[in-house]
Amino acid sequence: MSRLAKKPIMIPSKTEASYSGGTFTVKGPLGSLTKEFRPHVGVTVADGAIALSLLRDSLEAKALIGTYAAHIRNMLAGVNKAYEKKLIVEGIGYKADVKGAELVLAVGFSHPVALAIPEGIKVTSEKSTLTVSGIDKERVGKFAAEIRAVKKPEPYLGKGIRYADEVIRRKQGKKAA
Repeated sequence: MSRLAKKPIMIPSKTEASYSGGTFTVKGPLGSLTKEFRPHVGVTVADGAIALSLLRDSLEAKALIGTYAAHIRNMLAGVNKAYEKKLIVEGIGYKADVKGAELVLAVGFSHPVALAIPEGIKVTSEKSTLTVSGIDKERVGKFAAEIRAVKKPEPYLGKGIRYADEVIRRKQGKKAA
């Protein structure tokens, strides 16, 4: 069983948490998040803390309790302070623009690539930097990965879309004889 799941999770001030019928809900200053949990793990909300317990003594329940503890921590943190991922668009003529509910990328293809921005996600573009932010850590990470997948950075010139903290290992090109 996870060691982190054994400790109670403290609920920050200005945040409400509730669990009923397999649904865990968190409300905070930035919004609310809801997640469905399987019946293997029991969740108890009392006295400003959340306690997790095993309802079944199975291998699956032992694996899920740590995952659910991490989900709850991420939800509590997200409704208080938005998660943020920064991406850098690198290359000559490469650019990214936010037009309404769409992100339009010009990254060396014969056509611009348009991605629909999901609900609850905010994208800002300034020069060659994209900032993806939102209260749900999973959705922010997933959309940032979708943006990066449009044009992954290549190792020879370093062109493409990369995370701000990502290091691209550069390769040496052909040597002239």
